[in-house]
Amino acid sequence: MTHIFSALIPVFSLIMIGYFLKKIKFPSYDFWQGADKLTYYVLMPSLLVYKLSSASLSTSNNIYFVLTALLMISIVLIVLLIIHKIIVFEASSFTSIVQGGIRFNTYVFLALVDSIFADEGLVLAAIILTFVIPYINIICISVFAFYVNKNSLTFFYVLKSIITNPLIIACFIGGNINFLSFDIPVVIDKTLEILSQAALPLGLLSVGFGLVIKEIKSSKKEIFTSNVAKFIISPIVMYTLCVFFNLDKQMTSILIIFAVLPTAPSAFVLAGQLGGNVKLMSSIITVETLFSVFMIILVLQYFI
Repeated sequence: MTHIFSALIPVFSLIMIGYFLKKIKFPSYDFWQGADKLTYYVLMPSLLVYKLSSASLSTSNNIYFVLTALLMISIVLIVLLIIHKIIVFEASSFTSIVQGGIRFNTYVFLALVDSIFADEGLVLAAIILTFVIPYINIICISVFAFYVNKNSLTFFYVLKSIITNPLIIACFIGGNINFLSFDIPVVIDKTLEILSQAALPLGLLSVGFGLVIKEIKSSKKEIFTSNVAKFIISPIVMYTLCVFFNLDKQMTSILIIFAVLPTAPSAFVLAGQLGGNVKLMSSIITVETLFSVFMIILVLQYFI
């Protein structure tokens, strides 16, 4: 139990420190917007390139490992579509429910896996990112196109959302460096190492800054549905698939953590761009981030 809290408390403490800094307006709102961009476009890609370029990627179960994550996302989406047929949410609200149910917070994921499993776990997490991020982007954009903005789904829009994603680019570069056995010059390698050390702390502070607790007032049915999908349906489906594919304990643990992660702050941006319910999306992000603490504690206690 001590190991669980020693891994979890630092991660969520940084999130709450970020929220506290927001409340006291330190150093400024503009600073945190810039810090979030710096993390997303520079620091986090540096971390992924640095770790993937020198990692051992020869695990034979990697295919089933990735397939399990993709199948879980697909099944949760199908369940939400069925629920929508029964309850019938407002179209823009349903897009937020879907994003809350299938998206995940990359910063929290990498920070937790790094804290618990060190470099070996971080590499497995990066492998998931490589395949899951484009898949989720395609799903979310398709849902927006079908329910809200029918002009948003074009091949080039989807392609652009994938090939311009800095995390996908970083995974691709790091993986190819590893595959080609290319030796990164020492100066570049050390630079990437230094940049990567700042990625997770600053990323978690930015997550805390993005919390908007005062918006949690209405849309309780929608928030409840999204949370059920995220914290009940997702881990049950994920664990079932892990058992079916006979994955080892470490892979199962990482995938269960992945299943109960809060949704990504980028969901708010996508909701604004494509006509989703922005206020509801903000509420879902905040509620899931706070509630995920308890769910992750349960996961760490029973699966680690």
